[in-house]
Amino acid sequence: MKVYLSIDEFKVNCKTAVTTGTFDGVHTGHNVVINQLINAAKKIKGESVILTFFPHPRMVLHPDDHGLRLLNTIKERISLLEKSGIDHLIVHPFSKKFSRLSSTEYIRDILVDKLNVSKLVIGYDHQFGRNREGSFKHLQELAPLYDFTVEEIAAQEIQQINISSTKVRNSLLTGEIQAANQFLGYNYFIKGTVVTGDKIGRTIGFPTANIKLSEWYKLTPATGVYAVKVKLDGDIFNGMLNIGTRPTLNEINEQSIEVNIFNFDVDIYNKEIEIEFYERVRDEQKFENISELQKQLEIDKQNIIQNFS
Repeated sequence: MKVYLSIDEFKVNCKTAVTTGTFDGVHTGHNVVINQLINAAKKIKGESVILTFFPHPRMVLHPDDHGLRLLNTIKERISLLEKSGIDHLIVHPFSKKFSRLSSTEYIRDILVDKLNVSKLVIGYDHQFGRNREGSFKHLQELAPLYDFTVEEIAAQEIQQINISSTKVRNSLLTGEIQAANQFLGYNYFIKGTVVTGDKIGRTIGFPTANIKLSEWYKLTPATGVYAVKVKLDGDIFNGMLNIGTRPTLNEINEQSIEVNIFNFDVDIYNKEIEIEFYERVRDEQKFENISELQKQLEIDKQNIIQNFS
């Protein structure tokens, strides 16, 4: 897969099958569109192209709304899309100027003139152009004029739920990890650096690695205790992770992410770490004392070990 950091970098002479979108999460619904895109490219004897954007359009158009968190960093999105088997990925910088393109300008100047589109594959209810004025109907009207065809993929469902990045985010924000993983088609993960904490966990038999996320906009699941797998230096370990304010241990104002790696006692400060979420074990709780917290952590650990086994 060839990666381009601007539409202007992309230059091919062959026919192309194109799809566009933010592709946050690269979930199972996206994969249906991508597979159809690859098949379409084969049929026209051309090459497959995904046009995606960064920053996310909402971050540019609504800069004061800091509530949006994404399922993937841009590096993660590129890595996930690389596994899909497409030929070209364009990550175009989204800007207010770009957002002002009319739907007709977007079709003519971007899809046709820049990307040489022969076949356009889009997801259900895809909208584009200034004020999201463009639609599947508009594409159907203009496609013959610009000599390309368009195909809309129906919304994909799991257990009668339409899959979307928003639904995955909502599942994670309510702690429904298993539902989110099913929608994604892989286990949700975070990456970050191990930073120095207050080391209280070590004194009660549960040393933790404090994680600083690699990007501020990466979504953190709901507060609570989770069964996780930790990837570190090519090895994988079982563990339990807490997201929250640690109400029993000198409650803090900011949310922390701490992971206890089972059967592990190595200095890993400043190392990069990846954590996959498997199950939310319980809510974060405030215990009467440290001893009660210790007892619950031991119960949590044994339950997680049993589940993984």
